[in-house]
Amino acid sequence: MKEELHRLQVLKSYLILDAEREESFERITALACRIFNVPIALVSLVDLGRQWFMSNRGLGSVRETPRKYAFCAHAILNKHNLLVVPDASKDFRFETNPLVTGPPNIRFYAGSPLVSPEGYKLGTLCIIDSKVRPEGLLDAEKATLRDLADMVV
Repeated sequence: MKEELHRLQVLKSYLILDAEREESFERITALACRIFNVPIALVSLVDLGRQWFMSNRGLGSVRETPRKYAFCAHAILNKHNLLVVPDASKDFRFETNPLVTGPPNIRFYAGSPLVSPEGYKLGTLCIIDSKVRPEGLLDAEKATLRDLADMVV
């Protein structure tokens, strides 16, 4: 709990929550969509009760979702540096999530943490597809997603 409070303090200290979109982040999500051939890529920051999108490619005008539905909230808690969900409809953590059972019908998710200089995972760069990807990501693809995430922070 104490660690989460410190993480939230660091996140707030950057004064970026609810900021206007920046072209550099928009370019990174556009690039992620092209590289991974997915319809959705997000730069997501995980706040206390929500995830807020610094960049949203593929979800229209949506700027945030409740944290309780956020795949990215799981990604920042993941002990590994990358969360890959090949089929969200078959994963007990997400199978009843309204983002899986309804639009945008998430099946595949991969998120790489955005790590602050202090070492806190503030959010993710993630890629999302409505198609199952049973193979997940190849090692080279995981490295590419990590590299793109590092460009955000």
